[in-house]
Amino acid sequence: QVQLKESGPGLVKPSQTLSLTCTVSGGSITTGYYYWSWLRQPPGKGLEWMGVIGYDGKIYYNPSLASRTSISRDTSKNQFFLQLRSVAPEDTAVYYCATPRSWWGDRRYDYWGQGTQVTVSS
Repeated sequence: QVQLKESGPGLVKPSQTLSLTCTVSGGSITTGYYYWSWLRQPPGKGLEWMGVIGYDGKIYYNPSLASRTSISRDTSKNQFFLQLRSVAPEDTAVYYCATPRSWWGDRRYDYWGQGTQVTVSS
């Protein structure tokens, strides 16, 4: 059973960079045809897909966030990462890592982290 767990600071100041880690257990992030996504849900709003990194290292971003977002991985630690630059209060959300069911653009997810609250405030 694949398990995902997000970690990172819960409070980030405006204009700074939000950095989160997703630690994966029960499976390797390099296993064929698995993809590893970041999503977020602002308070009172729906889920927003931010981007995904594949088993092969290919990365796809939500075009609306691409200019501020970086996704990377450390295969030796079985972790993948999210960086969101120049944050503003509207970036306040619960951030999730999750595994799409079949391909990188699939919006059905088989495995989820528990989510981590990030608040952007001075």
